[in-house]
Amino acid sequence: MSQADPSATIATKAAPHVSFRGTQKTYDGEHLIVSDLNLDIRRGEFLTLLGPSGSGKTTCLMMLAGFETPTAGEIRLGDQVINKVPPHKRNIGMVFQNYALFPHMTVAENLRFPLAVRKLPAAEIDVKVKNVLEMVRLSEFSSRYPQQLSGGQQQRIALARALVFDPELVLMDEPLGALDKQLREHMQLEIKHIHQTLGVTVVFVTHDQGEALTMSDRIAVFDAGIIQQIDSPEALYERPANSFVASFIGENNALHGTVESIDGALCRVRLDCGAEVVARPGNVVGVGARTMLSVRPERAFLVSGSAPSVNLFSGEVKEVIYLGDHVRIRLDLAGSHDFTVKTPISQLDKSLQAGDNVQVAMDPAHISALDAVVESTAM
Repeated sequence: MSQADPSATIATKAAPHVSFRGTQKTYDGEHLIVSDLNLDIRRGEFLTLLGPSGSGKTTCLMMLAGFETPTAGEIRLGDQVINKVPPHKRNIGMVFQNYALFPHMTVAENLRFPLAVRKLPAAEIDVKVKNVLEMVRLSEFSSRYPQQLSGGQQQRIALARALVFDPELVLMDEPLGALDKQLREHMQLEIKHIHQTLGVTVVFVTHDQGEALTMSDRIAVFDAGIIQQIDSPEALYERPANSFVASFIGENNALHGTVESIDGALCRVRLDCGAEVVARPGNVVGVGARTMLSVRPERAFLVSGSAPSVNLFSGEVKEVIYLGDHVRIRLDLAGSHDFTVKTPISQLDKSLQAGDNVQVAMDPAHISALDAVVESTAM
């Protein structure tokens, strides 16, 4: 397999590898599955399209693969507009959830097939198959049939087949959805490490937020055919652009109120329960606007003794849930009957139990004041 080229110029790396421009897709002429998509995918990056069912992410992938045709706009691969280029001429590798391996072919024959179709010399095919089997650590399985492999082994062979012909781009559609949790997490890291080794551009579709956060350089969050935010995993999680992203990515405590003032990097919000919160202004439109405050469970802390002067609340413990390395403490707090605090097990007061009254503090820098209304597709 070819390795990432360290001599590639900065200009080449900066040039978009894939571009969507004004791309739309509708099946009935009225309802847009994808609405005016403008997206640049960087060469060599791992970009994940994330969103609930029906949000448009898979349709974008299928248009890029050539299995769907845009209703409007254009898609470029490098300098070429590929709207009318058939799938087999796009030099794109595909990995599907169901593996799509030929059951009547051995592992080696499955890997030889895309190379034979491209009419490569037999000797070159042998070398490429050998190399890709070594890369996925399945050299000893070359003579087996897919049904003789475990799910994880089949997935690695499907990945190897997508990479064996050195594609321009690799597309993955929910490739780990059929695996159990432990194997799925192992394959996430394996695919990430292969990507880092080869430097190939990957576009990955999933509805699993944890998977996207683990594997991606950037994540594009879709809802109702529109990208709500595209950013690094850390930025999406810590600085969501709107209430949909905050609620969809990871766990979120939502507190509702009205903006009373905005002063630079901070704003004051009067909660519906009457309490005041100091927060970081997100996409709220201004003073007097309704807002949803987003607080991640690990950004709220139980405190005792000396406490901060802002964002300190009293709450009643409803439930303490043990999860091994941490506990989830469910509280009645700040107008929410389901406020969650996530605490490392090493910091837990083991005497804590349901019915206790506790003090909870929140840093304004980790509270986002966002739009109050979410228009969301059904899950």
